[in-house]
Amino acid sequence: MGELLACGGPPPRPPARAPLPRARPRRAAPPPRDRTVTAWLSLARADDLRVITSAATLVEVIHPRINRPALEWTLSRLVIEPVTDTIARHAATLLCDAGLHGHEYAIDAMLAATALAAPSPTIVLTSDPEDLTALCGTRITVIKI
Repeated sequence: MGELLACGGPPPRPPARAPLPRARPRRAAPPPRDRTVTAWLSLARADDLRVITSAATLVEVIHPRINRPALEWTLSRLVIEPVTDTIARHAATLLCDAGLHGHEYAIDAMLAATALAAPSPTIVLTSDPEDLTALCGTRITVIKI
């Protein structure tokens, strides 16, 4: 998954690495990043945190080789926030303020604007922490996954 936001309440505890039960034959394990996202989603649900992402993120994560059932499972646990005119304009302002421009940063900017519009505290899980930090500064917590 690209980027996720958890908002409201205290930050969840980092996921602990628990061994997987081996009662039946195992399928290939998901990549470590997928297990990390799954653990964060479980913690957020246990802590009653609202987990959101920008609709623009879907453009980034859906591709022909994606594990569609796993993606749909993950998306079923998220609130997908639309990219409204207000979010788009705020994203453009964030890009200008950070001295960035173009499609390379557009999805990150829309996610950043979505994160900043969410109730605090806001945590962003991302594979691209540098761009999110450049766009949001210290107004959100950015965690690399």
